[in-house]
Amino acid sequence: AGAAHVIATQEEPLLDSLRSILGENNLKIAFDAVGGPQIAEIAEAMSPEGTIIVHGALSPEVTPFPLKIALRKSLTVRGYVFTEVIKDIERFRRAKQFILSGLSEGTLKPVIDRSFKFEEIVAAHHYLESNQQIGKIVVELD
Repeated sequence: AGAAHVIATQEEPLLDSLRSILGENNLKIAFDAVGGPQIAEIAEAMSPEGTIIVHGALSPEVTPFPLKIALRKSLTVRGYVFTEVIKDIERFRRAKQFILSGLSEGTLKPVIDRSFKFEEIVAAHHYLESNQQIGKIVVELD
């Protein structure tokens, strides 16, 4: 589980990077947590009949739907929120089992940026708001 490639779009052009990694029309599924105008570049990199799953809207910019590209390539663009998993008891159980197994076997290794004691919850929240973290912020309960 996890990403094989991560592209820092502030450092490299998204479409060029996708094509460099995957070649032409080899992107069958994409997960987009950001949204914004770059969805058109993702759509352009998709293979015919590919699927873009949008699971976040971090971009402050409008996310224009790439209609012409979607029609030309017969793309599926789908929204996703975690409640799809947690509202289905069996699916939620399987998801928890997958995560717990991955953590215990070491195949899932969360990156922890910083840990705070519960008494430091205000500082933890300020640190979260600063957006300086790379990884998870953990609050330890005694």
